[in-house]
Amino acid sequence: MSSYGIDEIHIVFQRKFKDKCLILEKFLSKFSFELVYTPKNIEEGSFPEIRDVKDLPILASAILGDVDIIVTGDKDFFALDIDKPEIVSAKDFLERY
Repeated sequence: MSSYGIDEIHIVFQRKFKDKCLILEKFLSKFSFELVYTPKNIEEGSFPEIRDVKDLPILASAILGDVDIIVTGDKDFFALDIDKPEIVSAKDFLERY
């Protein structure tokens, strides 16, 4: 999981589910994942082009961190023409792994 993704989850929970932030922290503490650092400055031309530039930090983190899989429901990731990381939906991930 990217540091950017974790920051985004916290921001959304603070905004939409303020009373559920403790549940998020419990979930993250029990969820097994490796943390991949997201660089602060990302050169767009250094990575595959993705329609939504807001998704670039996640893509860059995955490529730089040499992750195997991105689990997402974001259709912009499925439009990418890349071999690694593999892009899968949560449903496909659960069925395969």
